Amino acid sequence: MSEQSRLPYTWWIGSRYLRLRRDDRFIGFISAISMAGIAVGVAVLLVVLSVMNGFERELEERILAVTSQATLEGLEGRLPDWREHEALTRTSPGVVAVAPYVEGRGMLVHGPRSAAVQLRGVEPSAERQVSALGDSLKGGSLDELEAGAYGIVLGRALAGELEAAPGDRVLLVVPQGNVTPAGVVPRMRRFTVRAVFDAGMYEYDRGLALLNIEDARRLLRLGGDVTGLRYAFEKPYMAPARIRQIAVDLGGGFYISDWTRSHANFFRSIQVTRSIMFVVLLLVVGVAAFNIVSTLVMVVKEKQGDIAILRTLGSSPREILSVFVIQGTTIGVVGTVLGMGLGIALALNLTAIVHGLEGLMNTTLVDARVYYIDNLPADIRLRDVLTISATALALGVLSTVYPAWRAAGTAPADALRHEV
Repeated sequence: MSEQSRLPYTWWIGSRYLRLRRDDRFIGFISAISMAGIAVGVAVLLVVLSVMNGFERELEERILAVTSQATLEGLEGRLPDWREHEALTRTSPGVVAVAPYVEGRGMLVHGPRSAAVQLRGVEPSAERQVSALGDSLKGGSLDELEAGAYGIVLGRALAGELEAAPGDRVLLVVPQGNVTPAGVVPRMRRFTVRAVFDAGMYEYDRGLALLNIEDARRLLRLGGDVTGLRYAFEKPYMAPARIRQIAVDLGGGFYISDWTRSHANFFRSIQVTRSIMFVVLLLVVGVAAFNIVSTLVMVVKEKQGDIAILRTLGSSPREILSVFVIQGTTIGVVGTVLGMGLGIALALNLTAIVHGLEGLMNTTLVDARVYYIDNLPADIRLRDVLTISATALALGVLSTVYPAWRAAGTAPADALRHEV
């Protein structure tokens, strides 16, 4: 009988040992447990990595919606020749838009409530080109921030803390003071709340307020200067290299920053956590793969008589080995496929599942004050699916080596003697 014609019977025997027959019900049950273990491990690993990917993507999108991709500032905190710099760099390679801005710190007071705030003075028309913050306004428009009108736009959480709504007047206090006979008095000005924005990130929704750049310069006494220039590029990941080159082309003497540097801790933390979780959860898949070893060892012990008969009928050690490799590999493949299906289903419906659990338990599982965002996004990436599948299959195949080798080395005479 040729090797080709003998191949099907090894597959038939290997798959037969997986069935829940009456005389092998326990072994079939253990095989099912091994499949379930691999499936659960693969599903959990895929869901966790998808959540980390989704969190990173969501964080990146929301940061870029609120902040600029890169900034160019004066070393003294002000940029006197900003109009010249803006004109020179607007046509630089990769630059899509440039917008001047003014930044400062202050305190907002509304009735008995007060809150510290990061002030950002903007030109409404230019701001829409370097950020998407105008799209997150809940009523109103950035165009309502007219110079001299002293209007202000608050973040959703900040407005809630101050109990301020559009149309209310709030008192803005800045640390740059006026010298009077009674001493230094902080500068104060009444502003009218024009709109409220919801960026989806607590850091900005709680701590940022927008006003017209002319009002900000007047309040902070910058004269005709600005704090710096904000840039948008064709691709966000161009920002670090391009803003560095722009500063060099202008002759240096600037403080530059970009979105990857200003929020480096966020992304570094995500990458470290992602790597740790991958290793830890991979151990779960590894433990499930070890169950295949114990299952096959039991099968080999139980099927000593079958092995001896096959060897007596002319089966080679290689064919005996392939029977148990097929059995173990089938467990690994089925477990991996089931795990992938379960993991993808959970990841695609994770947001609904989390909201359902929050409603059921009457609690908040994803707090924006802790996690910066208020939902649990998932981003399934093909690279992760392939990596997890390949790793789980590799562990499943490796776990068959020892039991299959032990079965292939069984001597027919010894096996039959133990059967008697």
